[in-house]
Amino acid sequence: MKAFHPIMLLLSVTILLSCKKDVVNGAPDPPAGTALYFPPLSGSTWETTSAASLGWNEGLFNDLYTYLAQKNTKAFLILKDGKIVQEKYFGSFTADSLWYWASAGKTMTAFLTGLAQQEGILNINNKSSQYLGPGWTSAPPAKEDLITVRHQLTMTTGLDDGVPDDYCTTRACLVYKADAGTRWAYHNAPYSLLDKVIENASGQSFNNYFNAKIRSRIGMKGAWIKSGYNNIYYSDARSMARFGLLMLNKGKWDQTAIMTDSSYFNSMVTSSQQINPSYGYLCWLNGKATHMLPQTQIVFNGSLIPTAPADLFAALGKNDQKLYIVPSQSLIVVRMGESAGNVQLALSSFDTELWGKLKPIIGY
Repeated sequence: MKAFHPIMLLLSVTILLSCKKDVVNGAPDPPAGTALYFPPLSGSTWETTSAASLGWNEGLFNDLYTYLAQKNTKAFLILKDGKIVQEKYFGSFTADSLWYWASAGKTMTAFLTGLAQQEGILNINNKSSQYLGPGWTSAPPAKEDLITVRHQLTMTTGLDDGVPDDYCTTRACLVYKADAGTRWAYHNAPYSLLDKVIENASGQSFNNYFNAKIRSRIGMKGAWIKSGYNNIYYSDARSMARFGLLMLNKGKWDQTAIMTDSSYFNSMVTSSQQINPSYGYLCWLNGKATHMLPQTQIVFNGSLIPTAPADLFAALGKNDQKLYIVPSQSLIVVRMGESAGNVQLALSSFDTELWGKLKPIIGY
């Protein structure tokens, strides 16, 4: 993500508020017998449960919070079965404070794309040019025609991420590198253009379509704010947890099915291609044999987060914005804040360190 001024964007959000284990058939279900709790759509009521009642090691939380404070954390939440087990804010940050999701918002965009397909207004297997118009890239027409919306969702457009500005969405910046589907690269520009795909398919602004289809239906706060070529979501930490709960329940909010297309949802949270099996539809997947990272073509052996449960999937953003979902444990973990001081991208050693501290607490 490019540099931006958090204060100016937070003020913009405030104004807008006043008017994101390998399983063959998709994500596993929460443990048998689990009844998920869903907070009301409005108000601040959210049921809690104690760590002691879950048999967790409460004595280790102080060490965890010391670590999180040292790592520039602003908000940290743990949900079990939808109920809050731990909710901690640092410094002047509060439950009402707004913060950016960075690339963690990509996963919400993927979910919204699925809803648009569910409504029949787009098809992810269609050429992207059907929604963006011919000549949206500088690639030869025959090569551009290979690119589908699905390639945008899976980071496999084949467009060159090595251009001077990989956020740039102008035609001149969208340069042919390889045939679509043959190369995985974490390239922000083709992802960003999904906003236009959805806008042109729906006939609505991205914010309005998102608010109607997701935000208002699960009680989120927040808004998408443009910053250069980027469209960044800002919200409080509980709103991020709400989206996590929607994902944990496979697109259903309590008794209301938001996403009825189970095939699309399962494709979101399973390997979308074999070049980088640790990536679904704009969603990171743990527990795979290999993984790739942003800004490199190196294939690394092993899981993304070796200390975390294998079935974890996640929405991850720059400067360590984290939304982790663990179906086998019926867990949601949220972290917002400044960079933890490691690699500034979606993934860093912070993920492994954090789950290394959570493991003896939770006992998974």
